[in-house]
Amino acid sequence: MQYHDDPIETDATIDIGPMIDIVFILLIFFMVTTTFVKDMKLELERPKASSAMAASSKAIRLYIDQHGDTYLDGEPVRMWLIQSKLRDLLSTSTSKVVLVVTDEGVPAGKLVEVVDQARLSGAESVGVATRKEAG
Repeated sequence: MQYHDDPIETDATIDIGPMIDIVFILLIFFMVTTTFVKDMKLELERPKASSAMAASSKAIRLYIDQHGDTYLDGEPVRMWLIQSKLRDLLSTSTSKVVLVVTDEGVPAGKLVEVVDQARLSGAESVGVATRKEAG
């Protein structure tokens, strides 16, 4: 009789497929739950107020520059489109708050018109940002 000392050869490999799956799931989770603060690069001289409080970072921001042009999410928007575009944003947003960030020199009539359009779009709360509120 002859004995063979043949060691059993086994592959010592690690299956990294499940680890890659978990990493992608975590990546998607963190991308979805991250809040991005959208702030435009407009030079606005915001008015001051003694009763100002910091605004929520989840509020949808409408901008009015010194020329009276309106912006929503960094894109110029006409007055007659504000209501429909805001309604679309509010339907997908968890926060129903709209913050109007305006230049100090904007006429009151223009500001009232924009706030009125925001209220008609279904916003629960519409505020006008001062320096402290807008950040």
